[in-house]
Amino acid sequence: MDRNKLKQFWLSIPTSEEVTKTIIVEINKNPYWPGYGTIEIINDGPDGFSTFKTHQKDPLQYLFNCKEYKTKEYKLIIK
Repeated sequence: MDRNKLKQFWLSIPTSEEVTKTIIVEINKNPYWPGYGTIEIINDGPDGFSTFKTHQKDPLQYLFNCKEYKTKEYKLIIK
């Protein structure tokens, strides 16, 4: 199989219509940064995949002010 046929085959695979929206919060993972944590917002669906990750001093306060969290469409995972 040549490269073009492989590319056409790969792009013709049907995608799932399932949409996954997740917010992952990790708190106090680094002992040198107490009180800090990371927030990762993940969207995956038929329109594509996107991710956003940030490091904040008070991750839960940042999360409560986040528009994605306020929509209640996202699954929340706190580690």
